[in-house]
Amino acid sequence: MALAEVPARVVSQPAPPTPAQAGDTIGACPLLGPHTGFAGLEQTLLECAPGRSHPRATGDGEEALFVLSGEGILHSGARAHALEPETGAYLAPGESYELENRGPSPLLIVAVRVPDPAPEAPAAGPGPPPDATATRTVVRRLADQERAAATTQREFRIVGDPASGLRSATQFVGYIPPIRAPEHFHTYDEVIYVLDGEGVMHVDGAGYPLTSGSSIQLPARRVHCLENTGEGVMRIVAVFRPAGSPAAAYYPDGSPAYTDTTVMFQTGGGEA
Repeated sequence: MALAEVPARVVSQPAPPTPAQAGDTIGACPLLGPHTGFAGLEQTLLECAPGRSHPRATGDGEEALFVLSGEGILHSGARAHALEPETGAYLAPGESYELENRGPSPLLIVAVRVPDPAPEAPAAGPGPPPDATATRTVVRRLADQERAAATTQREFRIVGDPASGLRSATQFVGYIPPIRAPEHFHTYDEVIYVLDGEGVMHVDGAGYPLTSGSSIQLPARRVHCLENTGEGVMRIVAVFRPAGSPAAAYYPDGSPAYTDTTVMFQTGGGEA
């Protein structure tokens, strides 16, 4: 599909997650992806009932998870990683994992699959490859990541990027104040999930209402403005590819919308 034909799209009232298969604990609701004309990123809402899920395989893609609510365990390789609200997790191609919900309430997760990922860096020396989950940060707490500035008083925190193992994309949480930014575009494809707040997505000459739970697919170079119409800060969690800075934005004439070249990618924090 040509770039101009790839649609921007807002999903404001997703269908409930499809019930889990017999014996499994996970229900899934595909939000964005090939079925919405967006092949580069696939966003799915996972609802995990109490108990341990069947194994899930990443196949030939990468996966970035973000916990919306609930607590549990991510079993990957020979290790177990604690999950809590506002933690992100990264799974590499060819890995298998299981999600265990140890609480009475559903474990809700936004999962983004990144097909056709960038190649893995070559091994440092001879010998069998180590357990990948033992040599990288699998789970990262949002609260442990440093804030950085973007356009129009907006801020962000990086949850996952190549520095933490996510080879092909950047996962971040954005903080949008109730100030409308000028229209702009990015040079990456992006999928967005609204964590809290309300607003309007201005794109393609139309305005689409947003609320907590809304999803947005945004093709590269599509001029837009995500406006916060509420009184408090709107928060979003997003994944974009290729990886880079969420602050990299351009006005319709191509001039940079944010000119601070000292934007830092903080890789502090660790496993939850």
